Amino acid sequence: MSQPEFSGVINLDVNDSVPDWEPYKPTKAPDGAPNVLVILYDDTGLAAWSPFGGGVEMPTLQRLADRGLRYTQWHTTALCAPTRSTMMTGRNHHLNGMSCITECANGFPGWHGRIPEACTTVSHLLQDAGWSTFWLGKNHDVPEQDVAPGGDRSRWPLNMGFDRFYGFLGGETNQWYPDLVEDNHFIEQPYGPEDGYHLSKDLADQAIKMIRDQKASNPSKPWYMWYCPGANHAPLHAPQEYIGKYKGRFDDGYEAYREWVLERMIDKGVLPEGTELTPFNPLPDDRANPIDQVLPWDELSEDQKKLFCRMMEAWAGMSEYTDVEIGRLIDYLEESGQLDNTLIFYCADNGTSGEGGPNGSVNENKFFNSYPDDLDDNLQYLDVMGSPDTYNHIPTGWAAALSTPFQMFKRYSQFSGGTCDPMVISWPKGITDHGGVRHQYHHSTDVVATILDVCGLEMPDTYRGVEQVPMSGTSMRYSFDADPDGQTTKERQYFAMFSTRGIWADGWKASAIHAPLSGIGDMENDRWELYHVDEDRSESKDLASEHPEKLQALVDMWFEEAERNNVLPLDDRIAAELLGTERPSTEPPRDTYIYYPNTSPVPEGVAVNIRNRSYKLLANVRIEDGCEGVIFAHGSRFGGHSLFIKDGKLHYVYNFLGIKPEQQFSSDELAPGDYTLGMEFVREGQGENRESLGTCRLYVGDQVVDEGPMRTQPGKFTLSGDGLCVGYDSGDAVSSQYTTPGRFTGGQIQAVEVSVGDVEYVDLEAEAAAAFALD
Repeated sequence: MSQPEFSGVINLDVNDSVPDWEPYKPTKAPDGAPNVLVILYDDTGLAAWSPFGGGVEMPTLQRLADRGLRYTQWHTTALCAPTRSTMMTGRNHHLNGMSCITECANGFPGWHGRIPEACTTVSHLLQDAGWSTFWLGKNHDVPEQDVAPGGDRSRWPLNMGFDRFYGFLGGETNQWYPDLVEDNHFIEQPYGPEDGYHLSKDLADQAIKMIRDQKASNPSKPWYMWYCPGANHAPLHAPQEYIGKYKGRFDDGYEAYREWVLERMIDKGVLPEGTELTPFNPLPDDRANPIDQVLPWDELSEDQKKLFCRMMEAWAGMSEYTDVEIGRLIDYLEESGQLDNTLIFYCADNGTSGEGGPNGSVNENKFFNSYPDDLDDNLQYLDVMGSPDTYNHIPTGWAAALSTPFQMFKRYSQFSGGTCDPMVISWPKGITDHGGVRHQYHHSTDVVATILDVCGLEMPDTYRGVEQVPMSGTSMRYSFDADPDGQTTKERQYFAMFSTRGIWADGWKASAIHAPLSGIGDMENDRWELYHVDEDRSESKDLASEHPEKLQALVDMWFEEAERNNVLPLDDRIAAELLGTERPSTEPPRDTYIYYPNTSPVPEGVAVNIRNRSYKLLANVRIEDGCEGVIFAHGSRFGGHSLFIKDGKLHYVYNFLGIKPEQQFSSDELAPGDYTLGMEFVREGQGENRESLGTCRLYVGDQVVDEGPMRTQPGKFTLSGDGLCVGYDSGDAVSSQYTTPGRFTGGQIQAVEVSVGDVEYVDLEAEAAAAFALD
């Protein structure tokens, strides 16, 4: 990089020299430049929130809508991480390498899960132009293998144009026990739920503090904040007083909700008169995924209805509670005189999630392990739904209802149930049509173009020496003062997620009929449907047979866009298979892993993988009088395993997807002394849901002290990050027999060795004794 040109005078004596500060001045944003606040919820369809006609009260969103605009045809990619990438770079998600979530990345140009330098972020541009930049909450655009204390930081927020970060890097987290990162390092949560902790409250506190800190030193400097709460992604956690507010409100069921909310959406001008409802289960059997089916409400038992309503009450309580906490940030901006010149986007990243399956779930991790829920098991949690005791999720019926009037929900990119989401834009200084509605068709790629337009900036052709991919989006600023029914500036938009695909152009849409994560394959034989969206907003009338030429033109256009944007190949493998794909890492898989006490938790993406295989766990431990606590733990109460001392005895618990009773093995009381303690699992077969079946043996030295049958999960313990720990258990405890953090006391752990190779336990025990010889 060339040095800036100096125009002063330099002589031997400074008194005879003339300084020139011009080349060295810090960049200053233009006078009057706006602040920018992007609030991005998860998993929320168009029919959820009250400003759009929905049954969930959102007082802060309503307040912003009353001073701004509601957008009724704003679309996303149908999945969280891809949408977030588009809202960071302004490019289509495949150009960002973000075809799907980072945990499903594959080795193809559009599927690698690592945003390229050729797609620079709006945060980089604003940071360079004189804005402070802050990121709160969910990330999910860091490659899974980099979510680690020693991982590559190149895609962490501080290297993506942000001055500060406070939140979580994965796709979801326990709202009561989150996996927190501050700036560039992992941290423990500041206090526990027993003292009133919830992530939504914490994020609002941190957001206000970041802006206050900045204003204390640089009051004239504008800021950009990317604010991503955990709501409404599972687990659906909220204080009971908010869940209780909705008791009885959804008792008529999800079919009745669709009828009720459609009328309200029409009354509020969100949908045109005559909009028709679509079927709950639109896919034919040969293209459907049973886990995404909706059960007819009138065929449910009374217990099912009671459970499903409580699950929905928790969803609503979480959404409103988070909105109220965001309201504290909006209050602060108004009280400090910043609100009028703050451009606010308040929106969601995809349709409502159907990962709860037809019956909903008290443990969403069952979905990611392709394991069915059990009604009797779920009913046990009716009165504690949304509390730390559950990792809960709504059933598909509510997911579809909250995406009324469209077909399907999250992951279905061919239908607007997966892609059409609520969007409110508020900017009192720049929008005069307060409370207005806008029907122009837009997409998440358009947010960056809008921000740059409002801030007077442009995407450069080259950034930091790298030629840039042209932006895919177009600015929405014209719509701030446009006729609500005026022509959109968007020309076309393709959609593709897993094996689902569609394309919109000039008011028409073509959709290929196929379910994601179904394992069906045969995508070349998918049937395409055609909708005239300008006349049929809900996409309820298939016109393919009436306009075959129009359909073929759109199908050809989709393949053109697929070629231009690195979309292919499509992938419809089931969740457990996708999530279990091995991906390159700076630390390749090995047969033996050694972990040491009291280090930061090792995230699952880089921890030893014991899925679908035999494994052995060894620890060299000194036990003294009163010894208690966790030797090894990985996962949480919703799936994980732990080796610990309690009441002087050695215990091993494998918590299979949170299903009670815990699988437990224990020894007699241990006298003080030096021990090699451990267990081994010998895999002997596979169950009907791909779980591993076999025998577990608990060892003290080379002696088997307990043994019995055991099953292990086919997929990951969690997507929320509860990492592998030695000497304590982070976050939510794996076993109900101890409480977090369950620190090991009254002794010493030298190290823990986990083996997944073909090695006998007794050989490992001797090896460990030599390698970890205690003094």
